[in-house]
Amino acid sequence: MTTPSRHLSVHVDRPVQEVYDFVVEPSNLPRWSPGLGRAVEQVDGEWFVETPGGRARIRFAPRNAFGVLDHDVLTPTGAEVHVPLRAIVDGDGCEVVFTLRRAPGMDDAEFERDTGLVTADLARLKEVLESAAG
Repeated sequence: MTTPSRHLSVHVDRPVQEVYDFVVEPSNLPRWSPGLGRAVEQVDGEWFVETPGGRARIRFAPRNAFGVLDHDVLTPTGAEVHVPLRAIVDGDGCEVVFTLRRAPGMDDAEFERDTGLVTADLARLKEVLESAAG
């Protein structure tokens, strides 16, 4: 069975390596994705984020030269969510593409709400990185 998904993206006027290095660092999550969590900590080599629903573990794909920023989130309920995320060269800047998958049982309103939240996070990422360059 396939899962409906949306590819949400933003152009960031910063070099792809700079964007990649910022996003792959879990401690930066609260700066660009505060909806996921506001507090991040590393314990015994694992990263944890305090979400509105409790503590979640987050694991990014190993560092790579392809801009792959996929990560898995083990939610407080024990569900594991795979998040496809890419930083792609786009001229002198880059495009950040987030694939939002519709969770089983999610209704249209919830999917639209999540779409809005991810879109806001991507806009915040753009703002944080572009303002830091100025």
